[in-house]
This record gives sequence, C-alpha cells and structure tokens, in this order.
Amino acid sequence: MGRTYIVEETVGQYLSNINLQGKAFVSGLLIGQCSSQKDYVILATRTPPKEEQSENLKHPKAKLDNLDEEWATEHAYQVSRMLPGGLLVLGVFIITTLELANDFQNALRRLMYAVEKSINRKRLWNFTEEEVSERVTLHICASTKKIFCRTYDMHDPKGSARPADWKYQSGLLSSWLSLECTVHINIHIPLSATSVSYTLEKNTKNGLTRWAKEIENGVYLINGQVKDEDCDLLEGQKKSSRGNTQATSHSFDVRVLTQLLLNSDHRSTATVQICSGSVNLKGTVKCRAYIHSSKPKVKDAVQAVKRDILNTVADRCEILFEDLLLNEIPEKKRF
Repeated sequence: MGRTYIVEETVGQYLSNINLQGKAFVSGLLIGQCSSQKDYVILATRTPPKEEQSENLKHPKAKLDNLDEEWATEHAYQVSRMLPGGLLVLGVFIITTLELANDFQNALRRLMYAVEKSINRKRLWNFTEEEVSERVTLHICASTKKIFCRTYDMHDPKGSARPADWKYQSGLLSSWLSLECTVHINIHIPLSATSVSYTLEKNTKNGLTRWAKEIENGVYLINGQVKDEDCDLLEGQKKSSRGNTQATSHSFDVRVLTQLLLNSDHRSTATVQICSGSVNLKGTVKCRAYIHSSKPKVKDAVQAVKRDILNTVADRCEILFEDLLLNEIPEKKRF
C-alpha cells in the first residue's frame, strides 16, 4: 500500500487556477511535512519561467525537451531556504496538455531526484534512518483533470514508482502548532594558514559543522520544561468535552541550552593551529517551526526547531559571504 497525502484544499484551487497560456506544461514544487503515517501538503508553487522561455511561448514544444532541470532545481533550492522549520519540499508537480506518457514520468523522476540533491547539498544536518525517504510526483492533465500521484524512494535511485493517494482536506492548517526560539550566536571560525587550498566557503562550512554539533547535542526546554522525547507534545493539555486533547495555545516557547564543558568522562586536548585570520559570527537568530497536531511527539518538535536553527544560520552566512565568494581572486580559488 502506497503513502497517503493529505492536501490543503487551497492547494487544489491553486493548481486548478494555473493557466498553461499556450505552453505544453507547467511544473512546480509541493511543500509540506512528513510523518510516519501520512504526509501533509500545505502549499504548491510553480517554477517561474525564464525570460527567454517567456519570449518563446508562441512556439511551445510538445514534449518535455524544454524542461530546464537546472532552473527548476535552483528554484527548489531558493524556496527551501525560505521555509520555516518542519516544512520541506515534498515533491514536484507538472500540469500538461497531454495524457500521461513514459517521457513525462521519466522526466518527473529525473527532476525529483535532481531537486532532492540540490536541496540537500549544503545542509548542516542529515535525515535519520527512521524518517520517510519517499518523495511525491504529481501529474495533472489539464484537459481531463485526471491526477496521477506516485512516489519514489530517494534512497533507491533505481527503484520503481509506487502509487499514492492524494486526498484534499479543508482547514488543514487551522490546528497546526508553532514553536518559537531565539538563539544567540557567537561562532569563532579560524582560517587556517596551513590549508591554503581551503576557500572561505570551505572554512566557514567546517566552522559551522563544529557549531552544529553543539546545537544537535543541546538540551531543549519547551515552555520551560524538559520533556521526554517520546512523550506526546500535547501531554498535560486540557481535554475538550469530546475527549480530544486541545492545546491551550497553538504556540510553544523553546529555549536551547548548549553544553559549556565536556563531561569528566571525555578527555579534551588543546590544539594549536597557525591561522591567517578568523571569522567571528555574532548575533541573534529568531527561529520558528511548525508541526502537525495529529499526535505530535516531543522529538519531532525539537527536531524541527533544531533544523530551522541550523538552516537559518547556514543560509544567512551564505548570503553574507556571497559577494566575498564571488569576488575571490581566481588564481587563489580552489575546488
């Protein structure tokens, strides 16, 4: 049995309102959240056309030869940088004027794997083995309105497609929970003088990776309390007359406590490093994550907050250093 996708009703309206305007197809991204039982799709966004593509609309190609994979994956990467914690690109969609054919399915398959690779290339964290590794492809025929929903396992590039259920639901987001967190950043990144082949980008990535371990190993207080990771996030909340747990507030305050000293069981040795300079990152980062309200676990909420902290800092560093990276002296740049 394939996965079930619970889709916000407004997503269906958005997809129905997309006008092909003489083009053979329109593609885009599906955004939402995974869970062990089902996945939730809360947003869809079409890939904007390139300027040169807009100029060539009078002569559209009947096939997917002009599906610009590089442009679509870059769009996915930029969108993923803007998403709050708990949300990710779950898949891709395509709306066509033709019935589903093998070339469409193959193109969607290639695009899905390329999108996943593009999104993950600079992350400071990795998916766990327990997390859902399937991503969805949705094909809609503009003329018949038929929907073809399939999933692919991102861990198995040679795996076959599996059918999936696509079900619309109104008011899906009305009961979702939000988690807010403020983190003070003070990261010192030495620029090694001995590793001359390291670019600013690589040095920064190494420094952020060390800092990311502190965030991963931190203690997370939810509304001032430490909770067991396998507990229900809504445990202790009041119940309604129907017996359902109701959150007194849809928002939770999260605080991060990072370890200052190593345990006595761990040996620590000082390292002397010759440096040509250093980068200091200081500031305050405000993070927010969202999680579905269907029996959410504490570990899911903490994981969403952790990843938003890591994503936010990594993305801000990339933006901050963008000009420096682009203007590095060519002869000193190494890949």
